Amino acid sequence: MNWLAHPYRTFGKRLLDLSVSVPALLAVAPLFTVIATAIKLTSRGPVFFVQERLGLDGRTFRTFKFRTMIDRQRTSHPEIFGKTDEVTAVGFWLRRFKLDELPQLWNIVNGDMSLVGPRPALPVQLAEYTELARQRLMVRPGLTGLAQVHGNIFLSWPERWVYDAEYVAGVSFALDAWIVARTVAVVVLGEERFLKKPTPPDEQVARRAA
Repeated sequence: MNWLAHPYRTFGKRLLDLSVSVPALLAVAPLFTVIATAIKLTSRGPVFFVQERLGLDGRTFRTFKFRTMIDRQRTSHPEIFGKTDEVTAVGFWLRRFKLDELPQLWNIVNGDMSLVGPRPALPVQLAEYTELARQRLMVRPGLTGLAQVHGNIFLSWPERWVYDAEYVAGVSFALDAWIVARTVAVVVLGEERFLKKPTPPDEQVARRAA
């Protein structure tokens, strides 16, 4: 990629990630102590949930999250909606306000993730990827993304892939700033209020040609 033609993609985005994530990580350090204490006092198990995820170019890395579910062995990892027996009392609120994902600021500092990008998927999902879905591997996964501000778990994976591909094609500072601002509203008001199904790729092409 020509860095002169795409300065934000090639180095500006990484500079922004570091300039935001390093101060943010320092600022929320006291909150980490409070959350860790609440987790240990209300359920048995580790404070952090560590898992392998897909990153840039399909490379795997370890993500860090505050544990929000009861500590037991699992053979599958279905998406969790709302209150269930699997989610701890503290975990429900951590999930509701996305506080469980704060440790991923370290993943951003470390270069495995970005502030904005497709959410990192499980390696097992790679076998299901279509050509469209593989486009999400062209950028670092993000703490938030275009799919996350349009419904997130209320969207199917193929629908999220459409938004992810749209993001990859249009990465810019303006788009990242808009997604971050909208993420704040999503956290406050809830994901379901922002649910919007994506326009299928073939319809997008037809509209541009019209």
